[in-house]
This record gives sequence, C-alpha cells and structure tokens, in this order.
Amino acid sequence: MTDDLEATFAALRDLMVAEIRLHALAASEALGGRGISDRVMNVMRAVPRHRYVPPELRAFAYYDSPLPIGHDKTISQPFIVALMTELLEVAPTDRVLDVGTGLGYQAAVLAELAATVYTVEIVLELGHEAERIHESLGYRNIVHRIGDGSGGWEAQAPFDKILVAAAPELIPEKLILQLAPGGRMVIPAGRPDAQQLYLLERTPEGQTRSEAVLGVRFSSLVRPS
Repeated sequence: MTDDLEATFAALRDLMVAEIRLHALAASEALGGRGISDRVMNVMRAVPRHRYVPPELRAFAYYDSPLPIGHDKTISQPFIVALMTELLEVAPTDRVLDVGTGLGYQAAVLAELAATVYTVEIVLELGHEAERIHESLGYRNIVHRIGDGSGGWEAQAPFDKILVAAAPELIPEKLILQLAPGGRMVIPAGRPDAQQLYLLERTPEGQTRSEAVLGVRFSSLVRPS
C-alpha cells in the first residue's frame, strides 16, 4: 500500500474521530453526561479500521456506521466501539474477554489498552481471518478461540473486563460469573426491537449492579444450532 494511500486513511481516521466526538456530544444527555476520553480517542485514531472490513468496502471504512463483513455479521459503528471501550475503563494490566470477534476490530482497540485480550468468535471463517489480520499487524497480546462466546471462556477466567458485541435477551449468568470482583462488563441485551447497552459492575464483595446506558441494535447472541 502506498504512502499516499496510508496518509489518506490516516486523514480519514482524524475525520472519524471528530465525528465520534460530535456524536458523543449530541448523545451526552442520554449518556448521563459521559464523554469519550482522549485515551480512547487516540486508540480510535491509531487502529486502521480499513484493515478489518472487506476490501470492496474500504472506501467506507471510516464512516461512522456499521458495515457488513459477511456471514450476516457487521463491524460495529465507530461511535459504539468507542463508547463501549470507554465504559469498560480498561487498565494496562487488565485481562479482557471480547465476545464476538468478527474480523477483529474491537479486539484490536482493546489490545491497545489492555495486557491481554481473549477473543471468541462462533463463525470459523471470521475467527481465522481476524487472527490472520492481527498477526499481520503485529498484535501479540490477542488470544483467539473459535466457539460459543455466550458461555465465555472458563479456562481463562476470571476477567477484569468483558465486552460483548452481540445481544442476548438476558445477560448470561456464565459471563457474570467469569467477571472478577471489581470488574466491569459492557453488553447489549434485550429483544431485537428493544435492546439496551448495559454496564454491569461486580463489586469487590462479588455483588453485581447494572445500568442501562443507551438504546442500541446488535445481532443476536445465539448458541450454535
């Protein structure tokens, strides 16, 4: 890829970040006054989203909208990626579970902030392509698995943070139990026509509390047939 094209993509990322800021400002009342930190914005500016969409859609990679990636899946809207990442409050020492790898964009954003990201994808082809992309970009702190993410990843639990990029009707208890005391989980949940993005926190004593943050629309988190 030429230097000129890389420079164009970098400029488009700057425009994407500006649009995310405007979106966050417009939604600030619904978000309870929350914004998106410079730390998260800098990661959004750094991660090459065009590498995580099909080649024929790269011209649209930096629009603030979801895009299809095949197998009836999408890459999430950049504003939603930034918001979910912000809500997690990822620390440099964190072990993070990412459910619903897709082509790996959200996992890459998390990997810029965390010690290790464990990412699970149910669609074999997407999971393998995501791993190839991550390897080509030099990520060494992302661990991949093909499987049913609704059950989490018990062998690697507990996790300091959990992010889920598909929506169950009810938050799976198995995921809650894999969240470390003091941890946070961001997950969409609800019926397809009434989904909310939830922030769930597990107290140091092991109790849980949750907060509905924003109305969203995600594909369903389903078990394999």
